[in-house]
Amino acid sequence: MLLTQLRKLLLPIVLMFPVFANAEDAMTQFSLSDQSRWDYFSDQVMGGVSQGRASFEQVAGQPVLRLTGKVSTANRGGFIQARTKLDEALPADTRGVILNVRGNDQTYFVHLRTSGTLLPWQYYQAPFEVTQDWQEVRIPFETFVASGGFLRETPVSKAVRSLAIVAFGRDHDADLSVRAVGFY
Repeated sequence: MLLTQLRKLLLPIVLMFPVFANAEDAMTQFSLSDQSRWDYFSDQVMGGVSQGRASFEQVAGQPVLRLTGKVSTANRGGFIQARTKLDEALPADTRGVILNVRGNDQTYFVHLRTSGTLLPWQYYQAPFEVTQDWQEVRIPFETFVASGGFLRETPVSKAVRSLAIVAFGRDHDADLSVRAVGFY
């Protein structure tokens, strides 16, 4: 109980810094205040009809990435996403992805691209659930699944080149807010 209260008290302060350490481990965090680091993509790049947007908002004085839209599997489509590239390789002891998210009680995904994902349709994918309340989500690298047979079974931390937050794979309305994203 005390740990939960302490975490709620300190989380707004901790999220303002690009790199921080907590009692468990260190986290490298992407900046959500630099909008130029994030690109929006949809299945329209391949003829799909999904529509959406990635917008940047302030919530309680903090920058938040918000992914909204209508995902459609029509025309062999089915995704909208916001993606950022890494400036440098992750440390070899990096264990996974960490997010602080809320949304519309749906399943969303993180997609990782690595030095081995050469084709545009190659990635590693892991799902995560959101509720209407802010929550921390940790996704270990070993839970990511390769999109095809020519990739390693799981991603290697030092090979990760980009991270995407994705609404994917089924017809639905997307509404996902991210106030922290990084690696632990």
